[in-house]
Amino acid sequence: MALRFEELDFQPTPMGEISLRRRYDPAARQDVYEVRLGDEYLMSSLFTAAERALATLALDVLDAGPDTGPDAGLRVLVGGLGLGYTAHAALADPRVAALDVVEYSAPVLDWHRRELLPDTAGLATDPRCRLVQDDFFRRMGAAPQDRYDAILLDIDHTPDHVLHPSHAAFYTADGLRNAAEHLTPDGVFALWSDDPPEPVFEATLDEVFAERASHPVRFGNPITGGESANTVYVARGRAAR
Repeated sequence: MALRFEELDFQPTPMGEISLRRRYDPAARQDVYEVRLGDEYLMSSLFTAAERALATLALDVLDAGPDTGPDAGLRVLVGGLGLGYTAHAALADPRVAALDVVEYSAPVLDWHRRELLPDTAGLATDPRCRLVQDDFFRRMGAAPQDRYDAILLDIDHTPDHVLHPSHAAFYTADGLRNAAEHLTPDGVFALWSDDPPEPVFEATLDEVFAERASHPVRFGNPITGGESANTVYVARGRAAR
């Protein structure tokens, strides 16, 4: 019989205590993996449609990368590893040749290296995938070392509800322009958000990028018996200045 609750890991971090928990959800009739940072709920394996769509919606607008040479295939950067669903979905696209995943929290990287998460097992050993401990936002503010065909970001709850005040500057026009410098000329920036499309943030994206679409991603919610939704923003190219 499945355990009703098990704490798989609990570790201190500079942003607070982070924990990985597994519990049996009778409504969903399955084991659910959840992450909490202090008292704040971060993510759950019960709701992964939008995390996967973050990868698929962004990659769907890209052509394949070069067929030959050192830059063959698509190069993708994921900001925020979490439970690994975005990275896992990106690696399911055969055009992806290299995937860098930047994660601030050492415990989160450790969970994947120990393969505590069965749905996304294998990320740490996939030869195309490189797990990097770093501050994504610091990296985006620095001079580019590499350029990517896609940058997929899922760290904060929304552009207005950030996990740390230092993240807020990223969601301004200047912050997004810095991020765009890390993209190839036709590269794509995509962002997961827990809220419906926000007109103010859409306007900010339009300042920076030539194309922008906001995709509500709806999914069944076995807890409420109804439907929930997240948003995936997808932006591409550079706006004329």
